[in-house]
Amino acid sequence: MPELPEVETTRRGIAPRLTGARIARVIVRDRRLRWPVPTELEDRLTGARIAAVDRRAKYLLIRTGVENRTGTAIVHLGMSGHLRFVAPGTPPGAHDHVDVEIDAGPVLRFNDPRRFGCWLWTDDDPLEHPLLARLGPEPLDPAFSGDYLHAASRGRRIAIKPHLMNAAIVVGVGNIYASESLFRAGIHPLRAAGRISARRMSVLTAAVGEVLTEAIRYGGTTLRDFYDGDGRPGYFRNELKVYDRAGQPCVTCHRPIRQVTIGQRSTFYCPTCQT
Repeated sequence: MPELPEVETTRRGIAPRLTGARIARVIVRDRRLRWPVPTELEDRLTGARIAAVDRRAKYLLIRTGVENRTGTAIVHLGMSGHLRFVAPGTPPGAHDHVDVEIDAGPVLRFNDPRRFGCWLWTDDDPLEHPLLARLGPEPLDPAFSGDYLHAASRGRRIAIKPHLMNAAIVVGVGNIYASESLFRAGIHPLRAAGRISARRMSVLTAAVGEVLTEAIRYGGTTLRDFYDGDGRPGYFRNELKVYDRAGQPCVTCHRPIRQVTIGQRSTFYCPTCQT
């Protein structure tokens, strides 16, 4: 599933071509995504000029801002979706569900084999939309600090890894990056969140920021089906220290990396370096 670095990589790839452009036409080939694509989407976007392409958590916000065309398309890539630019007239494939045609430019095409993504519309502040209103802070925002995470963990018996993946606590720290951040911070993924000191929480929040920043710089992580707006894979996979490395030697102590299931998610860690 695309996580925050992949979504931010996508945003950075499509924003320069979309911002300021006028939408000539929108084609919805299949409305059966995670939620039905609203019938108003085509009318609201066609003829509108794109004011900005933002991100909140794993959602892309395509904002329009001209007269009565003000509003926001809320886009999620789901488990297997991606956005890419194609030349006008390129025939759609079986899973190409949405096209956004730009005046005198390429076509932004949404491909989603599993149809867990979404295209929604709001005329109001998108940050107040039910999908976004109750989300926690961004992991690269100063609000996500050791003191904050320590306070949010008091009294919690839940293991730190699923706690870190809870979008009400902090957004966008998915399975890959939670494993990598905990390794970098030296914290065992099964340790109870409420029993981690403020000092170690500060180390962890710093590790989260470092891992996500590096992942964005490498264009995200491609394990199976993530590609950016120009069809390029993410290369952070080459930098993974524990994720998907069960049985291989730890890069620090050379003991075998272990794999367990926590909250129905595969978790990778070093039993020596993480306590």
